[in-house]
Amino acid sequence: MTSVLLSLSAVLAAAALGAPVAGAAPQADRPAAVPSGWEAVDGAELARITGEAESLRAPSATGEALSASADEPELLAVQSVRNGKFTATELNYAAPNTGALRARSAAYGGAWEGFAFEWDATTETYALKSLANNLYVAVEKNFTGSAQNVLRARSASAGGWERFEMYHNAELDHYALRSTLNGLFVTMENSYTGSLQYVLRARSADITGAWETFVLYDISA
Repeated sequence: MTSVLLSLSAVLAAAALGAPVAGAAPQADRPAAVPSGWEAVDGAELARITGEAESLRAPSATGEALSASADEPELLAVQSVRNGKFTATELNYAAPNTGALRARSAAYGGAWEGFAFEWDATTETYALKSLANNLYVAVEKNFTGSAQNVLRARSASAGGWERFEMYHNAELDHYALRSTLNGLFVTMENSYTGSLQYVLRARSADITGAWETFVLYDISA
């Protein structure tokens, strides 16, 4: 278990780049909504990609690391390319937003910013389990208004609401997630205000740039 090749400073520099060029004919593992340069990532490929720079770890506020063995899910921190912040599970939010995912932490500080990425070979999708509450991340399709399709760590098991496809751009070393529930990409809502500022929502039809892209960091021991 190792880390992705971008440091925090490199991520911020990469965020200044333009969005990947779209328009190429889709391949079998890259549907029409996915721009050229982005390829689907399965469990073995994720382990390979995150294993290319063993010396780098998530920028940590505490120095805490989590243990994992080779046969366990990838333990990762998710950093938004748009604002350079790490995604946290908001355990202290009141219902109905308890467990909402927000890119709001300056560094990886522990379980609140940690997620287990579980690959399912049958469906060829990932389920994300928050290490803060051991619950799976669901897309709240039935929410209304600005909270519709928000990501929340609230499910005891992984079904259709909790499944995601992952794509990787090798040139940028960035990742994108697409919900299989509504077919939309996860976006960080940088322009929101209030308690849902920087919330993650599955609401974009394609990958337009930094709003839909993330960097994954290893947080295992």
